Amino acid sequence: MFSKNVVQVLAASLMCSASALATAGTDFTQLKTLSQSEFGRLATDFTSAASYKGVTPAAATGITGFDLGAELSFTQLANSSVWKKAGADVSTLIVPKLHVHKGLPFNIDIGASLSAVPDSDIKLMGLEARYSLLEGNVALPAIAIRGAYSKLSGVSQLGFDSTSVEVLVSKGFVMFTPYIGAGKVWGSVTPNVNGLQKVSPTANKVFAGVNANFGLMNLAAEVDRTGDNDTVSVKLGFRW
Repeated sequence: MFSKNVVQVLAASLMCSASALATAGTDFTQLKTLSQSEFGRLATDFTSAASYKGVTPAAATGITGFDLGAELSFTQLANSSVWKKAGADVSTLIVPKLHVHKGLPFNIDIGASLSAVPDSDIKLMGLEARYSLLEGNVALPAIAIRGAYSKLSGVSQLGFDSTSVEVLVSKGFVMFTPYIGAGKVWGSVTPNVNGLQKVSPTANKVFAGVNANFGLMNLAAEVDRTGDNDTVSVKLGFRW
């Protein structure tokens, strides 16, 4: 109960912080004003920003393990002028999220995230499955492969989903676990307006982060580059 209450407080705090940072609405109300080329640029940005980001090291949490956290992600948009023309006057997309990961037998972890962008109808759901190829020990790093899925809801003029595959490597040092990874993202962005066609961006991604466990609390930070977009994510919660 204590953990649940604290996570709820963290989530509320992150939502308030995100709302304070957001300076303009991010709804896509003017997609019909875009050319197909402009929509393609917006779709590339959106795929990079909305695709799944795990913000967790490679090591399996184990059958009794959990990773619970509230997160903020900041994605710098490469085509902010196109977003503004589409009705979303924003240069950095701020996405608050709730994350949960659960360890399963055989070095498998599953995870999910829920997001709601302030001043917007944008809502995102993410799912992941991660398998640790190498558990890691004092001498060796942990190595894992992750498959993930992300889907948009709430935006009448836009449909979106993405899939991704990544390889992660992490190595623990006392309470700190740095990690790196690389992968591929496949997006599908569908305009629900006349005159524009569906776009399916693909992007390479690389990322690096560090997880710090302080016993009661867990802090993770990650820098991600997907395509031409950089994302910084910070997650605070519990990991055991």
